[in-house]
Amino acid sequence: MKALFIVLCAMLATTSARANRETWQPAPGREQIPIWPGAVPDRLPVPGPEKMTVSTGLIAGRPATAVTNVTRPTMTVYPPRGKNTGAAVVVLPGGGFQILAIDLEGTEACDWLTANGITCVLLKYRVPGPPYDWHCDCRPHNYMVPTMALEDTQRTIGLVRHHAREWHIDPHRIGVMGFSAGGFLVAEASTLYKRRLYKPVDAADQESIRPDFAAAIYPGHLAKDGKLNPNVPVTRDTPPTFVLQAEDDHVDGVDQALVYYTALVKAGVPAELHVYAQGGHAFGLRRTKLPISSWPELMKTWLHGIGMVP
Repeated sequence: MKALFIVLCAMLATTSARANRETWQPAPGREQIPIWPGAVPDRLPVPGPEKMTVSTGLIAGRPATAVTNVTRPTMTVYPPRGKNTGAAVVVLPGGGFQILAIDLEGTEACDWLTANGITCVLLKYRVPGPPYDWHCDCRPHNYMVPTMALEDTQRTIGLVRHHAREWHIDPHRIGVMGFSAGGFLVAEASTLYKRRLYKPVDAADQESIRPDFAAAIYPGHLAKDGKLNPNVPVTRDTPPTFVLQAEDDHVDGVDQALVYYTALVKAGVPAELHVYAQGGHAFGLRRTKLPISSWPELMKTWLHGIGMVP
């Protein structure tokens, strides 16, 4: 994941001064909702205020937007367009726990979900997030739990379930989808749900934080030397999972998907794996000439197959 952060930093290095001064805001009509009612747990100092950066480099012909220095995490709720299936997905952008690829792996995922009748909840979780620090090689290792990001993820799942009736969501059809580092959060949310990392703060924390389904898209931090990261203890109670990666992913490597999928199958978890020869890393849902671009249709079919959407 260090390589990904370097690539993203290089891509975002040349920007307008105006873009660096602004904070990210969702499209008009959408509101960022703070996920913590009071003090944020484990709050650490970050280098300056939250900022948004728009790249001059292109991914599938378009720039990408990154957010960093997030100390007040928020969720933005996007209701489905057209018929409501009752399903909801918490979307977790990637960015090496240093930045958030807020459009490429955030709002664009919400556009696809809502177009298919699924409520999308975009989580802007805290970054930078220790122990992940790409400024040096002094971090303990690459497989530790990103505590602040997982706290935010667990809290958000509980909030969505708590507001299920108000938001016209089936509380038994709430899933998570994450990209890259967000894919690691998907695996953690799917396996560490019995241990809430923070002290309960209100009624939302009485809700279950186990996702009903999960999608890990080019995930990282899951495998080393062919073995599963012990911080994602897969069991038979891990939710049904969709896994996608490209064989030529030179940032995280295809072993991340293969090892996690193997653990899911061994535990008896309903799982579906798709590996493509080409695609690289950090492609999101943007269309290219590569066959991997069709993966959202595969996920749609999978969601239907596990009974999450009609």
